Amino acid sequence: MAYVLDLVTADDLADVGGKSRNLGILLRAGFPVPPGFCVTTTGYREAVGDRLTGVLTALAAAADDPAALHPLAQHARRIVGEAPVPAEVAAEITAAYAALGTDVPVAVRSSATAEDLEGASFAGQQDTYLNVVGAEAVLDAVRRCWASLWTDRAVSYRASNGIEPSSVALAVVVQQLIDATAAGVMFTADPVAGTRHRAVIDASPGLGEAVVSGAVNPDHLVVDSSSGLVLARRNGDKRVAIRALSGGGTTSQSLADGSADGCLSDAQAAELARLGAEVERHYGAPQDTEWALDAAGRFWLTQARPITTLYPLLNRPDAYGTRLFLCASLAQGLTRPFTPMGLASLRLIGTSIARVALHSRPADPRSGPSALQIAGMRPFIDATAAFRHPMARRLVLAALGVMEARAAAVVGSLTDDPRFAVEPAGRAGFVGGVARVMVRTRLPLHAVLAVISPDLAVRRIERSKAGLRRALTVPATADAAERLDFVERVLSTDTFLLMPSTFGYAIPGFAAQALARRLLGDRATREEIQTVLRGLPNNVTTEMDLELWELTEQVRADPASVAAFGASVPDLAEAYASGALPRVAQQGLARFLRTYGHRAVAEIDLGMPRWGDDPTHLLGVVRNYLALDDPALAPAAQFAAGEATAETMIAELVRRVGGPGSARGRVLGFALDRARRLTGLRESPKFLLVLSLAMLREQLQRVGEALVRRGALADADDVFFVDLAEARSGLDGTDLRPVATANRATYAAELRRRHIPRILLSDGTEPEATLRPKDAPAGALLGSPASAGTVTGRARVVLDPVGAHLDPGEILVAPSTDPGWTPLFLTAGALVMEMGGSNSHGAVVAREYGIPAVVGVADATHRLRTGDLITVDGAAGLVSPAASSAAAPEAQTAMVG
Repeated sequence: MAYVLDLVTADDLADVGGKSRNLGILLRAGFPVPPGFCVTTTGYREAVGDRLTGVLTALAAAADDPAALHPLAQHARRIVGEAPVPAEVAAEITAAYAALGTDVPVAVRSSATAEDLEGASFAGQQDTYLNVVGAEAVLDAVRRCWASLWTDRAVSYRASNGIEPSSVALAVVVQQLIDATAAGVMFTADPVAGTRHRAVIDASPGLGEAVVSGAVNPDHLVVDSSSGLVLARRNGDKRVAIRALSGGGTTSQSLADGSADGCLSDAQAAELARLGAEVERHYGAPQDTEWALDAAGRFWLTQARPITTLYPLLNRPDAYGTRLFLCASLAQGLTRPFTPMGLASLRLIGTSIARVALHSRPADPRSGPSALQIAGMRPFIDATAAFRHPMARRLVLAALGVMEARAAAVVGSLTDDPRFAVEPAGRAGFVGGVARVMVRTRLPLHAVLAVISPDLAVRRIERSKAGLRRALTVPATADAAERLDFVERVLSTDTFLLMPSTFGYAIPGFAAQALARRLLGDRATREEIQTVLRGLPNNVTTEMDLELWELTEQVRADPASVAAFGASVPDLAEAYASGALPRVAQQGLARFLRTYGHRAVAEIDLGMPRWGDDPTHLLGVVRNYLALDDPALAPAAQFAAGEATAETMIAELVRRVGGPGSARGRVLGFALDRARRLTGLRESPKFLLVLSLAMLREQLQRVGEALVRRGALADADDVFFVDLAEARSGLDGTDLRPVATANRATYAAELRRRHIPRILLSDGTEPEATLRPKDAPAGALLGSPASAGTVTGRARVVLDPVGAHLDPGEILVAPSTDPGWTPLFLTAGALVMEMGGSNSHGAVVAREYGIPAVVGVADATHRLRTGDLITVDGAAGLVSPAASSAAAPEAQTAMVG
């Protein structure tokens, strides 16, 4: 393999790295790229040899230990930096440099094999050297680029993206330097708002390094790529310019305030945007480019790489116009992607909804209704038609206000957008759809029954649970095809009706809350009314958490079980699976799982393992509970205290309106009683849905086992990484192993995605990115009040509850929560969530446990760190740094599972 290649021939990623490959692509397509050559990774490997073998092994072992990475990276950097350039490599570099001309100024830039990729850009992780002149200087710059493969930032970035240290190598680009009058960066799509076909340009005098490194306040322009129209311009002061020195090297030159003049005219900005659009069309995806403008007025491209932070577009044809999509999974407190089989189940459930509510029957039920779209392995609902309907718009905003306050604010900001203007529409179609659902589910009858007798409502829900278990039991003699038929039939017909049918029992609880607020008027604060909802009965999730606490108490009372829980959580799980735990712990956990084994984290994804499949998470929670030894902090005691506080508050509120003997007092007392006894039933619909999904999952596991026997899959659980149609083709003989492997890789990549848009427009725009936040005190994060109270404590940022540790009193900071998270609430001092509304799942459970909660706090898991000392004011909706927060110890985000 050659040590040097001309840039135009640079193509193989393993040989030339991401930067060289992309420059080669641009050159072969005829784009204006400065000439140059690439020192291949073979040259790097020849120079390094086996010098790094021990360090690479240590780096791989320390991937999850950031503190250990720094000294190892420093050691690797020193080894490579001291390695001489082999004579054969040096000779080829020298010859290639001479071919460019005599002592031509060049840029020497790193080009790693794990760089400028579709999934991770690795922008700025390795070094660049500008205005390098002379063969010896070029060789020295190449060696320093090799060493920069092991900068602390590059090593940490690769570790966070799961890239094996031994798999990376470095090529080096050597290009003729453009003596630029202006240079900078251009994104061919808006990297913040996500809007496609809108170029965002930063420009500054001199070499582009000033813009890339952040050393200058540049001009900022936004250009419509199609029309060339400059949509926005903000001239920076441009007080610094990087200039090339005669004979080599660069200098930083101070300039006068240049905000009165722009580096680019509107015509030049339009020309540059059109060049960017051509690059985007050639790659078929938005690009992050670097550019330079020479003295003759010609633009040059010095880099192009994918913009990796954009969320994928939703698949809706342009003929539909701009569409408004809501992320359905975020509304359920789920940030992680869905498995392919989980998405297949959602499509079939969507088909059942369309059939009942809209009298619409998709041509292919497995494809789901057109309003259900998938992007980034997450479901989005096209809410455009509803948002344009006068009555439906009000319902959408009201529902989001309860479920996810931040999403309500984002959608509300679009009410004046002419693209989503309310259209004249008759009420018949909308009302008809609602009426059909209410009739099919007997929702009004259930609501009336609940008002008359909450106990009867609870008994009917219990009967529904038992009936569901019977209905979803499949004969042991059924073959794989019959089991697959059963799953498809259930998902496309009856499963959806479980939700509105059972929710009918809870609706009067919310209506009773509204009536109570109306009767009280200004006689009660928001915090006082929330107090009434503490320690709610009839909440299946609360009951589950308290039963898990009861299991902990049983373990605590048994010395053998306590001793067993001194082992690691994986060892505990293995002991349970083999029946080797002490009798109290073994039987107690088995008893708990018989009732709640169908639950899980991210449980609305049918493809996710249930607690009954793997109780590791529960065992970790029990270990966490065992650390809580203060009886006053025991969850059962706190829950009982919450009940007592609520009853005391009810009596006080009734007194304020005239006492229990007055007509107003009697009505208020009845309303508050029904609010307490029925609001907790809101968790029952999801409980039943998850139970049905878990039982269908069991059938699909049997299908997976059959596919393994036929050689179509390598592992039975791989059935959840294909969809229903693919599973059926596997039963007919298709090899599904390549599909499952590819889907697992995509799923793993999506698990690493940190930002999921609540609202996404079909042109890629995220309206939340341009939503101006409300005023808040300096340093405070603003959200929505969810559970009153004020607590100061250390933050614990948790992205996945499985295996997470939460010390008693720590403040749980999470992207969102579902019932799988709630065992952590029992030891939390307070709750902060990025998603959610005042009646979302996490808010309700937090109120029941009496812990302060603030929800809808944008980017909380990014802006807060584990160990930060913060104050949570659940009544005001504020999360503020505490006075001594600056002294909080450095800590890392907890990300487990």
